[in-house]
Order: sequence, then C-alpha cells, then structure tokens
Amino acid sequence: MQIELVTPSPPELIDGNRVTALRWEKILTRLGHEVVLRNSYSGNRCDMLIALHARKSLASINAFRDSWPEAPLLVAMTGSDLYRDLPKNAEVLKVLDQATRLIVLHRRAVFELPDSARAKTWVIYQSAEAPDVRLAPPETHFQAAVVAHLRPQKDPFRAAMAVRKLPLSSRVQVHHAGRG
Repeated sequence: MQIELVTPSPPELIDGNRVTALRWEKILTRLGHEVVLRNSYSGNRCDMLIALHARKSLASINAFRDSWPEAPLLVAMTGSDLYRDLPKNAEVLKVLDQATRLIVLHRRAVFELPDSARAKTWVIYQSAEAPDVRLAPPETHFQAAVVAHLRPQKDPFRAAMAVRKLPLSSRVQVHHAGRG
C-alpha cells in the first residue's frame, strides 16, 4: 500500500508530532507499505493519507479529500486538536466528518470527541523501544519524569505544583525532558 504520512512539524524540529510520524513511518514500512513522510500532501495519488494534527494539516486533508473522495483518510488528533482547537474551530469539526478513521493516543481522548465521531475512532497507544541496558532504580529516591515540550495547553506547572504538596522528607525527584 502506498501511504502518504503528513505532519506539520518540519524535519529539523523534533517535537511530539515529528517523533510520532517517524515512529509510524518505521512501523508501516516494516509492515511492507511504501510510506512517504511529508509536511503537506503532495497531490500525488496514494492509497491512503494519514495526517497528524487536524488543524495544522487542514490544507492537506482538504486537498486529499477533494482529489480522492473515496480513499481512506486517517487523521491523528493531537493534544492541540483535542484540548485547544476542537471545541471552538468549525474546520476541525469538519475534519471529523471527512476522516475515514480518527486516531487518538490514549483512551480518555475519545471522550473529548463529539459522540458522532467516537465510533470511527481508534486508540493507538504510544510506545518506546526498551533500552538495551536496564538500570537498577535508585535506592535513595524515587524518580519521576515529565516528558513534553511544555506550553500552556499542557498544564506546564502540574508536576511542580504536585511536588510542592509533598512533605519535606519526600524522596521524589522530578526530571523534565523537552523544551519549556
């Protein structure tokens, strides 16, 4: 199957959407598909378009749907789509109807969608490859990680506010990986 995978994230930016797109490209290629990763739809015929980010990939989604109304169109709803754009953006709501299938990355995200879109929504849990070496957990403290590019819609101070509620004797250490 020839699949065009669209993400608005430029190749030089390693953010969540780009990492997801690269991961999916690798998986789909291993499964025997021909996958082309782009920032926008090329206009070429393909068997399927997978678009990450409904709002930012809107032009690609519309161009593909106009050219190939019967071809499968999968739209991965990002956190920005679900928690910022969806409630107030009519164009994003239209994408829900245009898509053959919607993809969300955790099961509770389904409940952010209108009832009419839930039946065609798949949950694809994110994963990471296990490291080659397994380290023993530290004995003197508990490590927690916040892995995200922090910005307002991600509630960036949630971990810090939680840590403030811990007793002074707490052995919790929070580490952040990402921008913000």
